Amino acid sequence: MSAEEITSSIESIENEAEKTLEEARSRANEIIFKAKEEASRILSSEMPLGEVKGECEQILNKARKKANQEVGESKKKASQIRTSAGKKIGKITERMVNIISGAEPK
Repeated sequence: MSAEEITSSIESIENEAEKTLEEARSRANEIIFKAKEEASRILSSEMPLGEVKGECEQILNKARKKANQEVGESKKKASQIRTSAGKKIGKITERMVNIISGAEPK
């Protein structure tokens, strides 16, 4: 495997991790947006103000919690992808050293 192939592989893995994080951020923003829409709908309905405010806070807190959970899961997945890439790079490097030095693979 050439250095260019290794670099390309690493960049591909990093891009995949970034894409996963971006998707999580996008989903989190979508969840919060929907929660705000629901809160606005509730505010516009005829309910006592105290109930409305309480329900709005509950909806927003639930949405934030879910969004944070999804972002956290995506960060974990991205970290796993990066760790996997590091291991692959180590194996590839070891293989290249063995090829160059003529050593027997382990």
